[in-house]
Amino acid sequence: MDYRKLGSTGIKISPFVLGTMQMGWRVDEEESFKIMDKALELGINCFDTADIYSRWAENSYAGKTEEIIGRWLKDRGTREDLILATKARGQMSTDVNDQGLSRRHLRQALAGSLKRLKTKWIDLYQIHSFDSETTIEETLQTLTNFVDQGKVNYIGASNIHPWMLLESFWVSDKRGYAKFETVQPPYSIVRRSLVEYQMQHVIEKYNMGVIPYSPLAGGFLTDRYAKDEPLPDTPRSEGAQKRYFTEKRWKIHATVKDIAEAKEATMPQIALAWILSKKFISGPIIGANSVEQLVENVGALEINLDKDDLAWLDEVSDWKEEYELIK
Repeated sequence: MDYRKLGSTGIKISPFVLGTMQMGWRVDEEESFKIMDKALELGINCFDTADIYSRWAENSYAGKTEEIIGRWLKDRGTREDLILATKARGQMSTDVNDQGLSRRHLRQALAGSLKRLKTKWIDLYQIHSFDSETTIEETLQTLTNFVDQGKVNYIGASNIHPWMLLESFWVSDKRGYAKFETVQPPYSIVRRSLVEYQMQHVIEKYNMGVIPYSPLAGGFLTDRYAKDEPLPDTPRSEGAQKRYFTEKRWKIHATVKDIAEAKEATMPQIALAWILSKKFISGPIIGANSVEQLVENVGALEINLDKDDLAWLDEVSDWKEEYELIK
């Protein structure tokens, strides 16, 4: 596996990052262990999670996913082999202060993640989203303290706008604080503009690592979905319908399917191979409900998209006309 440098940090990660949001919710602990075992066997050395996973599920609670990962790490003795990433921001309990990016909550959140993950340090500690009620100075000062204490190696930001990143860089430079080294935005062939319109310029200028989530658009970029057919019976199908069921995106879906059939590959493999062709991407996050699904997705590394394939995919998914930009 060809490992990639994570932005301007001194570490390297696999071209795929294992997403763990399904663990403890759609995937039980036994299967989660098998998926993590296989990921490590395949050469995936970076796992991404969050303290809030998976609070929204009836059979789960905030912190359950981290607990499963922690038990796996302890049982397998694999902590030194991994780049471990987690996130903080979300509401962890009914306590009004048990959320956000305040000094109080971040200290509580990090302590909780370290305990659940059964580790002394986090490689990449990310804010899950922006907190308008807390100053960026307070958040960055607190995160810098974590780095100074050796509890966190690097910090990153998920679901953040370009102007927020630039403000954070200014504060970090002015105050001597640690700076966000990575970003984690949603990015796929059917959702390009959010990243490519403005954020890509910031990413490249400041040499940031990029570990995008939802590269398969919540499952839309699979053959489970078909135009004018009933929705698949999955927890995310209605969300996919609201976000992606447009004429243009169905055209992208059809193109991905055509190329997959021509190459005797799967739609997810083509969609992931397209993302891997983007030089500013460090490694997309791929989740899996089974070992078989994980193996299938990693098979994208063996897919060769030639110039014509990439040009076709880029053209059908081009977003610039929507913004009336000059090409």
